Amino acid sequence: MEQRRNRFSKYLSDNNIDVAFINSTENFFYLTGFHTDPHERLLGLLVFPEADPIAVLPGMEEGQLRETGWSHDVIGYADHEDPWVMMGDLMQEKGITSVNSAGIEKQVLSYGRSESFFGLFDQVDVKDVEDQLNEMRVVKDEQEIAIMREAAELADFGVKVGTESLREGVTEMEVLATIEYELKKKGVSEMSFSTMVLFGEKSGQPHGNPGDRKLEAGDFVLFDLGVVWKGYTSDITRTFAFKSISDKQKEIYEKVREALEASLAISKPGTRIGDLDKTARDVITKAGYGELFPHRIGHGLGINVHEFPSMSHLNDGVLKEGMTYTIEPGIYDPKTGGVRLEDDVLVTKAGYETLTKTPKELRIIE
Repeated sequence: MEQRRNRFSKYLSDNNIDVAFINSTENFFYLTGFHTDPHERLLGLLVFPEADPIAVLPGMEEGQLRETGWSHDVIGYADHEDPWVMMGDLMQEKGITSVNSAGIEKQVLSYGRSESFFGLFDQVDVKDVEDQLNEMRVVKDEQEIAIMREAAELADFGVKVGTESLREGVTEMEVLATIEYELKKKGVSEMSFSTMVLFGEKSGQPHGNPGDRKLEAGDFVLFDLGVVWKGYTSDITRTFAFKSISDKQKEIYEKVREALEASLAISKPGTRIGDLDKTARDVITKAGYGELFPHRIGHGLGINVHEFPSMSHLNDGVLKEGMTYTIEPGIYDPKTGGVRLEDDVLVTKAGYETLTKTPKELRIIE
């Protein structure tokens, strides 16, 4: 964590930014190693080019921050105290009085809190530091990759539980509950998003809502799930057929699998990110299903389940060794049902590694 903070402090120094206020829970975790959800209470980290950082959080969580090895100043405030006043007082005490330029996460810091923060200074230029933090987070180190492998393994386990729970007449919510129950027994306290279990025609909804739909022979079964594990996320989608499959369903499935494999094949350092989308989309469009593939090919993956970069056809950035992201093509027919297949991908020196290991070949659950 100290190495990350030092790198960020150097960025502030190189860009003449006197202080940065980091407000997002994700970037706070990235720079401190402590993950918490303060709800409506203020959480923040003051980072300087030269001086030691200052953490700001509810006092009842200060002990947990210290347990991570944090040895710098902490403003642990009580509910009746004003943390902004305490911040100003501590910076005065440390002689940090000349602030001409301040950095924030523009997409995160609320208008009200930005007023409170900038009110600490006489006059200040505002700089956005979010892009720099995104660039730092996009390439994972070995420790992050090891955790993400574990998170992906748990996602694979969730799909396994789901398939083993399928029987005629079971509802989507019953299967969903079994998946999350078994994952909690493995130590997973939080899913990375609302788990999707969709049967039949509902699998044709890219973001469908599980409910009381009962499983029938001939249905597609779509699982989309992921976990939060040691601060990092996973995200997998697999689609199965239950008891039987029509020729139309089989065609849709195989075209989605072909699109995924084509996109994976060009996943290597130096590939234009937008070409991952274009490659998969070309397969699906050529097969006549282009209008039934309405979303981008994937998204960055890490501390957030959806993070930088966006894996759309418009992205001219290039893949770098250590990047992690999803590839998730889909075809969604509102009558036949839909297929989505999604892997978590790590860019390696030689090419790629899929962190999610559940086979992608068509499987009919008997």
